[in-house]
Amino acid sequence: MALADINIEQRKKWDLRPGNTVRVWQKIREGEKTRLQAFEGLIIAHKHGFESGATFTVRKISGGIGVERIFPVFSPNIDKIEIVKRSKARRAKLYYIREKTAKQIRRKMKQLRNIVSGGKEEEEEIVEEPKPEAVDEPVDEVKAEEETKTEEGAEEKTAVQEEAAEEKEDAQKEDAEEKEVSQEEGEVKVEGEKEN
Repeated sequence: MALADINIEQRKKWDLRPGNTVRVWQKIREGEKTRLQAFEGLIIAHKHGFESGATFTVRKISGGIGVERIFPVFSPNIDKIEIVKRSKARRAKLYYIREKTAKQIRRKMKQLRNIVSGGKEEEEEIVEEPKPEAVDEPVDEVKAEEETKTEEGAEEKTAVQEEAAEEKEDAQKEDAEEKEVSQEEGEVKVEGEKEN
């Protein structure tokens, strides 16, 4: 296909604005046959206006993975473009959509983990804590209570740290025993070789 086969004036009238959802029909050759394949997604960028090297980027999410394709506006492989939905964007390049969709996917996955645990749905109970009433306590007593709370938290942390240290020591002992066994086997082989 040559560039002469393309109606340039018609393509200049295409409404390729960032924020529009489009379906791009692309010609694909398989051997001698050609077929049309659709790629539907959001236009996140349109570069170089409608000059000969103009391109537009379309992004879609397929199977939870973001896929972007860059199409030349005047490509002979593009058969037609259907505008599925028009929307107004306040930016020329919508690259922030990449991170936004990733955050939405993480949020959905977190919700799914919260909802489904062990095959049962769990409902989160919202428990309202009673609001403390105004109490006239000396400031020194409140500080003393806070200090005891931090000491208790420190004791809990040290207990966890001690357990981790013990696990690490056990792992090191096992590694040392394995090395000794492998060294003894090596010595036996060396002694057997010396006798020969």
